[in-house]
Amino acid sequence: MNTPAQLLDVPSREELLAQLAASRQDVESLRSELDETNRGVLALYAELDAQADELRQATELKSRFLAYMSHEFRTPIGSVLSIARLLLDRVDGPLTDEQERQVKFIQETSVEFSDMVNDLLDLAKVEAGRIDISPDWFEMVDLFSTLRGMFKPVLTNPDLLLVFEEPHDVPKLFSDDRKLAQILRNFISNALKFTAKGEVRVSARRGEDGMVVFSVADTGIGIASEFHHAMFKDFNQIDSPIQKRLRGTGLGLSLSKKLAELLGGTVGLTSEPGVGSTFFVAIPAGAPEAAHG
Repeated sequence: MNTPAQLLDVPSREELLAQLAASRQDVESLRSELDETNRGVLALYAELDAQADELRQATELKSRFLAYMSHEFRTPIGSVLSIARLLLDRVDGPLTDEQERQVKFIQETSVEFSDMVNDLLDLAKVEAGRIDISPDWFEMVDLFSTLRGMFKPVLTNPDLLLVFEEPHDVPKLFSDDRKLAQILRNFISNALKFTAKGEVRVSARRGEDGMVVFSVADTGIGIASEFHHAMFKDFNQIDSPIQKRLRGTGLGLSLSKKLAELLGGTVGLTSEPGVGSTFFVAIPAGAPEAAHG
């Protein structure tokens, strides 16, 4: 005759002890796996911290190297420009037409080299966090007038016009006008360099969310869509016959992007090969809080 425990199929004491022992083994196994996982996570964090330190050191060394080399290049560049200016002023006597052409080539090349050095130095300062933002109120008309005067001496192509649209319904800006002018100078210089004929048009308009958008539109060679994503990266250049013929470091647009971010803004472009390009920078009408620090 079956007992009540057998009828209810209740585990015996030995079976319960065996199940408890098995459960304890499972818990210990899980605890061991969890400890191993924690050790792996801690090791991964330690490795990431070490890599982050190495990256910071590498970035600092690069910035220091760029700053040092930029300063070292300034003296010989200045000397070459001074000598070229003296020769073109005929201080030491007249020049033949061929000599004048060669000296002008030296002068133009030295100016380009100087611009590259300045971009390198500014980029090093930005990456090292040593660029000061000095916001103040200014008018668009004054900014455009300064840029117009700056580019007037280099507009030697009769088939190319540089047009500054009169700003309409654009408020006064509270920002760093020198940094903004540097961004627009880079945009305008590139537009003039890659536009053989037509026009380069500079404009400003109200954007959304209190932003003001500055655009530099050209009728130049244009840029294929597959290159758009990389245009604002360091040392980026387009693989084209004109790009190969014209010198540059590919730093101007990267620097412009970083300066725009310091002003609390963004940069971008629209472009189509054979039609032209429009580069723009959007910055807030009022300076961001970071600009005061």
